[in-house]
Amino acid sequence: MIFMAALITGTLIAGGLVTNTNQSAAWVRLPARNASTGIDAAYFNPAGLMKLENGFHISVSNQTISQTKDVENFYTGPGGMYGLNENLFTGNVSAPLFPSVYAVYKMEKLAFSVGFNPVGGGGGAEYKKGLPSFAMGPSDLVPSLASQGVTDYRLDAYLKGSSVYMGFQGGLSYKVNDWLSVAAGIRYVMAKNSYFGHLTDIEVLFPSPVNWTRADAVMTGIANTATGSATGLQDAITAGLIQANDPISPTVAAGLTALGIDPTGFTNAIAIAAFGQAAAKYTATATLLGDQEIPESEAVEQTGSGITPIFSVNISPSEKLNIGIKYEMATRMELENKTTKDFLIGFTAEGTPITMFPNGEKTPSDMPALLSIGADYRLCSAAKLSVGANYFFDKSANYGHKLDLDTDPSTPSTFVDNDYIIDDNGMSLFGGIEVNITDKLLVSGGYAWANKGVNSNYQSDLTYGLATQTFGFGGAYNVLDNLQFNVGASYTLYKSDEKMINHVFSATGAVIPALETYCKNAMIIAVGLDFSF
Repeated sequence: MIFMAALITGTLIAGGLVTNTNQSAAWVRLPARNASTGIDAAYFNPAGLMKLENGFHISVSNQTISQTKDVENFYTGPGGMYGLNENLFTGNVSAPLFPSVYAVYKMEKLAFSVGFNPVGGGGGAEYKKGLPSFAMGPSDLVPSLASQGVTDYRLDAYLKGSSVYMGFQGGLSYKVNDWLSVAAGIRYVMAKNSYFGHLTDIEVLFPSPVNWTRADAVMTGIANTATGSATGLQDAITAGLIQANDPISPTVAAGLTALGIDPTGFTNAIAIAAFGQAAAKYTATATLLGDQEIPESEAVEQTGSGITPIFSVNISPSEKLNIGIKYEMATRMELENKTTKDFLIGFTAEGTPITMFPNGEKTPSDMPALLSIGADYRLCSAAKLSVGANYFFDKSANYGHKLDLDTDPSTPSTFVDNDYIIDDNGMSLFGGIEVNITDKLLVSGGYAWANKGVNSNYQSDLTYGLATQTFGFGGAYNVLDNLQFNVGASYTLYKSDEKMINHVFSATGAVIPALETYCKNAMIIAVGLDFSF
């Protein structure tokens, strides 16, 4: 397969496979906010908003996020004859703006809240040299054309994609009594992904004399030769020089062998058909090896929307202990392609083109149900301990994951059930501590761990899930009695993973395994203001 890639929206930093939970500057400095009774409880613990003072409360924060995604592929071609020119492919993800905005009006028994944040995605990934799946097909040209003297290949590959799921939520919180409050709300999610890039200038090297030649031109030349051979045989039969059922000559046999066809037992009629099939094959290959580009001005867009019902309970069994519980129902969504230009990635057995983003195609893109639990415990007047957990119901969400086309280049990809790609539902555990240094200044730090959940069938060079460890620290300063400034930084370590991928060697159809490894790292810098009046 010459070009095989598809960005699937995922979490930018913290959360499940497609859910961001890093939703305030306070979270960055203390990644354990599930029992929050601050303004960001509008997201983390809506029922906990009843702990605020009566009046208006507004929180505005932004996170600047950078992430590096490395994929290393050790493909060496058939028999280890030749592999990729480069093994390491790096994608850079940048999200200079990752805002979280909350507003709350609190009364004695009721609180109304609204919020706005990127609940999924949130950044743009840029692959300046493409990915292994871009280069493996072109690399196969070297062993495929070795008999003609080819010793090297080169190409120009680039892909950039962006993804953001913006959430607009509103909720109502109610105080049942001094130790119990409840809340319910709804979130409207608007999703948009976009992709553009190119795969151009695929060339092979004939070293004597040194001559870089376009690969599609080489394939077109081979196709023309096959067509000419078929035409010559047919003309000879028509002229009565040979018979259709006669065995082929040594010259014809040599021509078939040069095309990778075993001519044993062939008649002239069979040879004509074989040359014709070879001509069609090499013509199709030439098309795949030609320049392909989706310019930024004609980027593919995928859009969709969904609704998330939210329920929350806050329990305060004592002055020292506060417990927050929230359940978000699954967000059912489909994203529809809006495609002006597309990438050709193959042909069916009948010769129908297979493209990467067919216009109008819809892809299931659910966000899973989420259960979050947290507890804050006041160790003393100056220190608070926070712990919590998130549980993502990934197995019951439809992520629209497809089988890798490389397993059968002539078959369009199909959606697979989650049981095939997910072993365990997603889960994260976290804890931290916050200490008041003075009446105006506090510092905090914390730790979050998240499992991987997915199995090797899920992993690919553009879509992979990894277990994480996140360390956050920072502080808050009360500029005024009703104005607090938050600042934080966090770093996320990802546990690397690997899998054996199966690549189809196009010249023979043989399946060749190759080891591929995946790793990431990410950093956040966040600032925010909380204002009450």
